[in-house]
Amino acid sequence: MTIKKGIILAAGKATRLHPTSLAFGKQLMAVYDKPLIYYPLAALMAAGIRDVLIIVTPRDRKLFETLLGDGSQYGISIAYEEQHKQDGIAGAFIIGENFVGGDTVCLILGDNFFHGPEFDAILNKAARSVNGATIFCHHVNEPSAYGVAVLDANSRVTRLVEKPKEFISNWCVTGLYFYDNKAVETAKTLTPSARNELEITDLNIKYLEQGKLNAITFDGSYRWFDLGTHQNIHDAAEFIRDHELSTGQKIGCIDEAAYRAGFIDAAQVRGNADKIGNPAYANYLRKLADAAPR
Repeated sequence: MTIKKGIILAAGKATRLHPTSLAFGKQLMAVYDKPLIYYPLAALMAAGIRDVLIIVTPRDRKLFETLLGDGSQYGISIAYEEQHKQDGIAGAFIIGENFVGGDTVCLILGDNFFHGPEFDAILNKAARSVNGATIFCHHVNEPSAYGVAVLDANSRVTRLVEKPKEFISNWCVTGLYFYDNKAVETAKTLTPSARNELEITDLNIKYLEQGKLNAITFDGSYRWFDLGTHQNIHDAAEFIRDHELSTGQKIGCIDEAAYRAGFIDAAQVRGNADKIGNPAYANYLRKLADAAPR
């Protein structure tokens, strides 16, 4: 099955980023030259997803709508739903039940950043062959802060543990997930955890118990950031700056992602650039449009 829908969860309180995040959510903060939300949105586009739901706080909804609108300028559809209480990552499926309908769905956390060799191609291929659920794992040195997967020699998941106190594996489960059309009804069966949230690890364990949990692993040649701290935001911005200055290629440029995916044409890219004005981002888009086959 092919992934049809994409959900970006962008409604956290971001308490680790106070006082910066007291006025607006972290997904609206700049990470180098773009709002943080651009990076997960570009990942959804790379997966071929054109129907997107962004789950936001009531405070931030207007800001997101001002920034991204309905998505038509990128050849996609963006809808918004509000999260009124912190009920866990898996709660995104219950909030987005009507949006998901009977379709397959990708959930990506709005503070996750990915980059690496052929990442877009890997994502697109995985999105076209969903069977059950797929998690994306990154090798980390300090796994105790994350949900962790134990994998066998064939990269099959044998165990999942949320923030293990004892070492079991270096494979962190990142904030990117693909699910079949059972995700919503499965989320509804979950029991809230001790912190009164519906845990995404518990949802994934349900798929594991059914033998329907797959894993794709990213080694050290890939970069993944959980942008929940000032240090991680700084490190990601530094990485993006260095990459863009050395290669001339932007990371997380949603206009380019839409163009590469075939959602918009060169004329639309140029039109988007004209609406921005003359900063470096707009000039990058103009060069992209000018290089298009005529």
